[in-house]
Amino acid sequence: MIPRYSRPEMVAIWSPETRFRIWFEIEAHACDALAELGVIPKEAARTIWEKGGAAKFDVAKIDEIERVTKHDVIAFLTHLAEFVGPDARFIHQGMTSSDVLDTCLAVQLTRASDILLADMDSLLGALKRRAFEHKDTVTIGRSHGIHAEPTTFGVKLAQAYAEFSRCRERLVHAREDIATCAISGAVGTFANIEPYVEEHVAAKLGLKPEPVSTQVIPRDRHAMFFATLGVIASSVERLAVEIRHLQRTEVLEAEEYFSPGQKGSSAMPHKRNPVLTENLTGLARMVRSMALPAMEDVALWHERDISHSSVERMIGPDATVTLDFALARLTGVVDKLLVYPENMEKNLNKFRGLVHSQRVLLALTQAGLSREDAYRLVQRNAMKVWEHGADFLEELLADKDVTAALSEAEIREKFDLGYHTKHVDTIFKRVFGEA
Repeated sequence: MIPRYSRPEMVAIWSPETRFRIWFEIEAHACDALAELGVIPKEAARTIWEKGGAAKFDVAKIDEIERVTKHDVIAFLTHLAEFVGPDARFIHQGMTSSDVLDTCLAVQLTRASDILLADMDSLLGALKRRAFEHKDTVTIGRSHGIHAEPTTFGVKLAQAYAEFSRCRERLVHAREDIATCAISGAVGTFANIEPYVEEHVAAKLGLKPEPVSTQVIPRDRHAMFFATLGVIASSVERLAVEIRHLQRTEVLEAEEYFSPGQKGSSAMPHKRNPVLTENLTGLARMVRSMALPAMEDVALWHERDISHSSVERMIGPDATVTLDFALARLTGVVDKLLVYPENMEKNLNKFRGLVHSQRVLLALTQAGLSREDAYRLVQRNAMKVWEHGADFLEELLADKDVTAALSEAEIREKFDLGYHTKHVDTIFKRVFGEA
């Protein structure tokens, strides 16, 4: 997590100050429940809220204590006791460190999810607006990077919208899966703390109780969460790579907005490089790289170990902060994307009608030729376009084997561009609904 690729709201979730405040709230809510059960005095619970709630935790002081205790939660509790006084003896009754750590992580990940969901809503809004703007902007579709058949630029963006809609649904489920609370004590048996305490804390923090915590919340939940972030990052890269290809000089059908005063190269003043989408490719690689260690965290020893701890201290902040930045950057790219319909038309016509080959092929088969013979006739004329720059329509009209099966009018009709876009409205209704 570095400032260059960070946004303040997400960074704040992972700050030590936020973490210690959540730890305090977990402990204080637990004290409220213990007071209701008569385990600790109600006055003590009130004192803990009043004095602890007003406390300004000194991160440096807690770190100093931890250097002696070699235990972060104990260091925090020691510091908290300095504010609370004698009633601090009632804090952490029947609890274990993982109750605090795992529940805190659940709170942080759910808050991070809410920011990411808002990011995706912004991206979806930009994609929808630009998709409708270019619903009928005809462009060449490519397979293997080679001209295939016509589509529209709006359909390209509608595909991205549909993909990120699926990503959003996955994140909603991942958020729900990660939002569990564990206040079950050593090895998760509730021997020294009643299950009601967990239920109370969960409700106060917007979580649900973990059915079986075994002292730690099972890490399959976390693995699925970070895997979901990795999939979203892959979708970010897919759209970024599409834009990068479209910005190539030989293509130039779309490009990132180039702001006044921006420089593309320290050596070549003419350059306008796709630096934002290239950056997004790199950021996506980083987010995906954090999914694997999350999966490896699932296999902890027996009821718990802390082999996952160091991993999560890094991937929790890094994955969410990086993806937050990437989604915001991609939204900006889409929102300001420069689109060049005239270049799309120029590229579409570059091979002089070649993109209509399938329609001719199908017409020949419907006229009675075998598919193999029809393919051979169309391909031999297509190769003249590739190799000699010929006009595909003229070559077909000059081919006696083709004209023996199809009339000139029938051949010319197969070069109608509108044929390829007649179902665009249907696609848009599937993606965006009737509206």
